Amino acid sequence: MMMERTLMALAAAAAIAAAAAVGVFSAFFALYALVEPHLGSAWAAAIVSVTAAAVVGLAGLLAARKVEGDRRAHAAAAATPDQGLVDAVLKIVRDRPILSAGAAVAAGIYALRNPTLVAAVVRAFVDKPSTPPRN
Repeated sequence: MMMERTLMALAAAAAIAAAAAVGVFSAFFALYALVEPHLGSAWAAAIVSVTAAAVVGLAGLLAARKVEGDRRAHAAAAATPDQGLVDAVLKIVRDRPILSAGAAVAAGIYALRNPTLVAAVVRAFVDKPSTPPRN
């Protein structure tokens, strides 16, 4: 049931991405058709290229600002003491559900292929050290 929901969410995301790509392509084609009669095909193509570069640059700047904001939020969250592993994982799952579902599927596939290594990793997180570490 959960896997079916995840696959449906991924299919919906792919359909949205395809629709966005068609929309962007159509917008640039319309720009070319608008400018071409006045400036000629070479200048129209140049204007479409410059516009596309500007859109990509703007999207890159917005993404970089969002990543920087995420880093600040994660740094502030990491500064809080006594945050358990379970709390951290639950926060990631709440903040990024599609990424979490993809990671869970990848981890499940990896666990099926190599259960011994997965057991060792789980044991490393669960077992407490017998002596406290020295500074």
